[in-house]
Amino acid sequence: MDLTFWEMITVGGIAMYVIIALSILAIAVAAERVAALWRFGDRAKQLAETVNRCLSRGAVAEARTACERSKSPLADVFLVGFERHGRNKPDIVASAIERERQRVVMDLKVRLWILGTIGATAPFVGLYGTVVGIMEAFKNIQLHGQGGLSVVQGGIAEALVTTAAGIAVAVEAVVLYNFFNQRLIRLNAETRFYIEEFFESLSGEARQTEELPSRGDKDGAGQAAG
Repeated sequence: MDLTFWEMITVGGIAMYVIIALSILAIAVAAERVAALWRFGDRAKQLAETVNRCLSRGAVAEARTACERSKSPLADVFLVGFERHGRNKPDIVASAIERERQRVVMDLKVRLWILGTIGATAPFVGLYGTVVGIMEAFKNIQLHGQGGLSVVQGGIAEALVTTAAGIAVAVEAVVLYNFFNQRLIRLNAETRFYIEEFFESLSGEARQTEELPSRGDKDGAGQAAG
């Protein structure tokens, strides 16, 4: 029996409408995550290179200005480091930076649970449609008092359509979930590397700042002795 797309939706009944809604939701979440992650890695890399280059020559104010102007979420992590820089011990600064990094990572993972949930529940929605279709087939047999393809084809069609649709949507959601999950794992590793490099540069700049007064004191003492 050849069915058009609209006929498949109609035959599938309520379960089919639910499955289509889940499919649209999965695509919407995927589109939103693509927009959120678009160029995240490139922007983070550019910002990290700019900030570390500024810190290497002691331009802390310029590095902070670059973070304030950047659209990368990594800028929020760097700004926490700049705010704590010079006022707290290095381990406290590192803890504050790590907390902000975890917040950024959590923001990147937002709404991915929806894809996982759809991947897990869509087959059961299809199974519900299958049960309803089989029940409809047996109901038709009872009403007509006999079997035959013409009697049961409506219920069987509903059962098969919803089963296939539920599995298809589940595969769609799982593939999207795994894709974004792997992408986030890579971005998380890259972000951690950029932050560690930033903290080393920030710590090195702090040590240089502390050494300058001591050198000046020695020079002043030498001139006074002379």
